[in-house]
Amino acid sequence: MHFLSTILEQYIADHSQSESKLLERLTRETHLKVIQPRMITGHFQGRVLSLLSKIINPKNILEIGTYTGYSALCLAEGLQKEGTLHTIDINEELHAMQRRYFDESGFGNQIVQHTGDALDIIPQLDVVFDMVFIDAEKVSYYHYFEAALKKCRSGSVILSDNVLWSGKVVEPLDPKDKATKILLDYNKKLKEDHRVETVLMPIRDGLTLSRVI
Repeated sequence: MHFLSTILEQYIADHSQSESKLLERLTRETHLKVIQPRMITGHFQGRVLSLLSKIINPKNILEIGTYTGYSALCLAEGLQKEGTLHTIDINEELHAMQRRYFDESGFGNQIVQHTGDALDIIPQLDVVFDMVFIDAEKVSYYHYFEAALKKCRSGSVILSDNVLWSGKVVEPLDPKDKATKILLDYNKKLKEDHRVETVLMPIRDGLTLSRVI
């Protein structure tokens, strides 16, 4: 489902800050070499993540789901000078590609890559996170949220991607569609969770912003 017309989406992108040449190259390489390139964050949402990070100015960021590293690079733009971004992905095959772009960006020494199950890795991180971006397996979203929340402070911001799931959240539910059911439950839980203030924004495929109380 397209929430906006292609023309309007292009107008929005054209009137938002341009992405860097490095991010343009990463987008191109992702589309040429990597399976499911539509998973990349992309220009407009990337600029949203960058601006939110710059507003928050986090010392520590946690990213759950690295893919080819586009969103990590956008989030890193707002890091404090001595800040660190920990990014976790289950797929080690993309590790070298991520690192190449991280190092070229100038944020290489601030980005720490972790390969494996985020639910195993997060509890081992002795870090308090000011900002979290969740963009991994949808079936584990609430488990990721709970694990991340334990590492946050009052005022930390947790972002959850793909929460509109191509519009399936407002369509009749297919009983066999496990991912959509989980996202429906997730969206409801975040709205009712008194530990956070939550706004679901119609950015790209849906981006929820939750502030820890």
